[in-house]
Amino acid sequence: METETSTPSGRPRSWLLVALAFAVVLALLPQFMTGKSAAPPAHSSNPRAAARAKNVDNVQPGDLDVHIEALKDPRPAAESNDRNPFRFYVKPAPPPPPKDGGRSGPTTTTTTSISGPPPPPPITLKYIGLLEGVQGVGNVAVFSDCRTTMRAREGEIIAGQYRLVRIGKESVVLEYADGRGQTTIRMSGQECVGK
Repeated sequence: METETSTPSGRPRSWLLVALAFAVVLALLPQFMTGKSAAPPAHSSNPRAAARAKNVDNVQPGDLDVHIEALKDPRPAAESNDRNPFRFYVKPAPPPPPKDGGRSGPTTTTTTSISGPPPPPPITLKYIGLLEGVQGVGNVAVFSDCRTTMRAREGEIIAGQYRLVRIGKESVVLEYADGRGQTTIRMSGQECVGK
């Protein structure tokens, strides 16, 4: 019996496939390295403006026709039904504060209260269950952040940033690991925030 060491003539050789894949990667590499996309550029909806933008040095006086006379036209009355949503409207400035030279009444000073740091963001966990009387462990609360399920006992850190302060029958008390923002979360009272 003779064993054949050559591949059949109808099958491509594996080194040829590797060389072909390498050539394709080398051909596509410059496009990805320059950051240019393969999509064709978007066409301008105003070809005249696009041509003007290309020829900034060649400005013709006819292209600078500004209709200043249109600014002198009277505005339509407020009760007219000729509303034009494409017309620019400037909201009138608020009236200036009254100048009270004699200050007839008592003076009031406004003080701005300096508030402390902003409150911490809400805790985004959902309390989904309680495992009572686990042997050697005690009560274990089960939480979800709509992606993973976690469990913890009182005093443990959850998701690397929340501490479980107290476990109740229908709710738990959580706070941030540094002690800020203590929050009570009911078992059925909070929807998934991270959906």
